[in-house]
Amino acid sequence: MATWQNTPGAGFYAGHQGYPPQNPGYPSQEGYPPGYPPPYGGNPPPPGPGFIPPGAPPYGQIPPGGPIFGTGPQSGMYGSNYEESMHSDGIKGLEFSDKTIRNGFIRKVYSILMIQLLITVSMIALFLFHEPTRKYVRSHQELFWISFVATLVLIICMACCTSVRRKAPMNYVFLLLFTIAESFLLATAASTYNSKEVLLAIGITAAVCFALTLFAFQTKFDFTALNTILFVALIIFLLFGIIAAIWHGPIMTLVYASIGALLFSIYLIYDTQMMIGGNHKYSISAEEYIFAALSLYIDIINIFIYILTIIGASRD
Repeated sequence: MATWQNTPGAGFYAGHQGYPPQNPGYPSQEGYPPGYPPPYGGNPPPPGPGFIPPGAPPYGQIPPGGPIFGTGPQSGMYGSNYEESMHSDGIKGLEFSDKTIRNGFIRKVYSILMIQLLITVSMIALFLFHEPTRKYVRSHQELFWISFVATLVLIICMACCTSVRRKAPMNYVFLLLFTIAESFLLATAASTYNSKEVLLAIGITAAVCFALTLFAFQTKFDFTALNTILFVALIIFLLFGIIAAIWHGPIMTLVYASIGALLFSIYLIYDTQMMIGGNHKYSISAEEYIFAALSLYIDIINIFIYILTIIGASRD
């Protein structure tokens, strides 16, 4: 051994003179310190390569439920197990859940809408068939303008402020105030007509809105894709209203009211399909039930106003 270490180049690269001598003071390692676990040994001997525990499935398969490998598939963070997440059943369940939420949203919107229409019809009936109320409103024109300003302020708040139309009960309060103010304006306008004309307009509006709602649910044509066209048509309609106000006449009024009834009938289909969602291009969020009810209510009210205007223009 001494001769091998002193031989130049023995076991080394050329020019290498060997490792430097080790520090003689370095403590020698004669084994593991006391208390350290000894190497694997004893009986039985350690398992060899490829060892499979008893009862385990072949390599690559999911362990079955049992006292050793668990009680079944592990649940995920959303309540579905791993096996379900690897199949399309999880996606079908999500679609079913979304459809359930959408159906509940539709029922909620129409429930709110029915309450709004009930308040409006009740106030119209009060102004038509209670003569002291009609005379009082006609003698106090400031009530009309107060309701008009309140309507504008409330609808701007609900349309522009997300927290106003989403947080309960504030959203219900704002919607109730808007419904009362709008009903007062509508009842004031309807009180200038004959009761038979108003009842005829209410019946025609109810039939038209019911037919358009059924059409919106059944048709495969996507009216939500026409949002830009409808917006441009609404701007043109407003400009035409200014012209009709300057050159006032029965024919101009009849044409203007007919176009308005047609335009807001299309808007009713548009807003209904927005509420339905599904395969349509655009849909409203399930949290916007107040905004959806408000949109449908405004469409129905405008259809009623223009049908009543058509009846009045035909009478004149």
